[in-house]
Amino acid sequence: MIPRLDDEFYMQLAIQLAERVIGQTSINPPVGCVIVHGGRVVGMGAHLMRGEGHAEVHALQMAGELTKGATAYVTLEPCSHYGRTPPCCLRLIEAGVKRVVVGCVDPNPQVAGRGLTALHDNGIEVAVGVLQEEAKSLITMFAKFMLTKLPYVTMKTASTLDGKIATHTGDSKWITNADVRERVHALRHRHQAIMVGIETVLQDNPSLTTRLSVPALNPIRIIVDSKLRMPLDARLVKDEAAPTWVLTTTRANEHTAYGLEERGVRIIRVNDGPVVDLTLAMKLCAKEEIGSILLEGGGTLNGAMLKAGLIDRVLLMVAPKIVGHPKAPSVFNFEGVESMQDALQLEGLQVETIGDNVIISGSPLNRKLRELQDAQEVNAACSQV
Repeated sequence: MIPRLDDEFYMQLAIQLAERVIGQTSINPPVGCVIVHGGRVVGMGAHLMRGEGHAEVHALQMAGELTKGATAYVTLEPCSHYGRTPPCCLRLIEAGVKRVVVGCVDPNPQVAGRGLTALHDNGIEVAVGVLQEEAKSLITMFAKFMLTKLPYVTMKTASTLDGKIATHTGDSKWITNADVRERVHALRHRHQAIMVGIETVLQDNPSLTTRLSVPALNPIRIIVDSKLRMPLDARLVKDEAAPTWVLTTTRANEHTAYGLEERGVRIIRVNDGPVVDLTLAMKLCAKEEIGSILLEGGGTLNGAMLKAGLIDRVLLMVAPKIVGHPKAPSVFNFEGVESMQDALQLEGLQVETIGDNVIISGSPLNRKLRELQDAQEVNAACSQV
């Protein structure tokens, strides 16, 4: 169906509502909804917290009786199943809306296409795919989690022009400018967890919290520590600012584990060892309903995660500095390829300049995930035929 000329205008408003709540809905997707009746906006809403009303519920409550005969603009297909809340497509049907405009189909296999079918079967006019790419970009993390049962991993790193993340003495404060560092804290707010290796803890004693000019959410702090060397006096142990999890092996020292657990640190023994199996670790995080992770590791952890195919997006923040020295740590440290044609390629490349710093971002080519997403969209489309 050809969208009406005003559909993109109202869908853009719904997208803006959803964009503002990214990071506060746990493993649920950020969703925005706008209700329009008689040529004016009568209701708006966003999904604010997992387990509470979805975007459609908030918008319908605001619109009240004006929902009858109205058009609802929703960034994501209304859910059709009973979870922690009743299905939103049922709420829209009961409210008497005449038309529903959807940004993109839900990748959740429990929902994909079923919400659209339910609306259509109840005489509601449905339009799908309005500002689809913008709507899909809102739920990138959710889609990865739903389709693979693995968390979406964003690797963020700051480097000099010669690819170093610190000097050969270990000094890394500060590579980037203040505005870029503030962007990093905004990224922490938008991810459920932040992950580093034990070397980062031993070298920097970080807090790994979100520090902005306004209150923000602190992510769960995940430390990869195969030999359980976490100091009992580390900030991550003492500050109680956010939960701290340590991923280790069954060979971890029981005395150290007991001391950490006594201080509220969660110890997760991933495998027998000698090092943490990162793929299994990501599966365990997903079982604990961690849908997104900001990886701020050093070169060894970055390289291991990349080699295992566990990184979904790379954010490289580059400062116009050169530190040199062969022993200065680099962004990635892993067994590389032998020929340039085998080099890992990033797609969806974006480049942004902030002051004298440059942010380069892109996604390692993941054909398997793309095939899953394409298949899900085809199945959803077929369900409407």
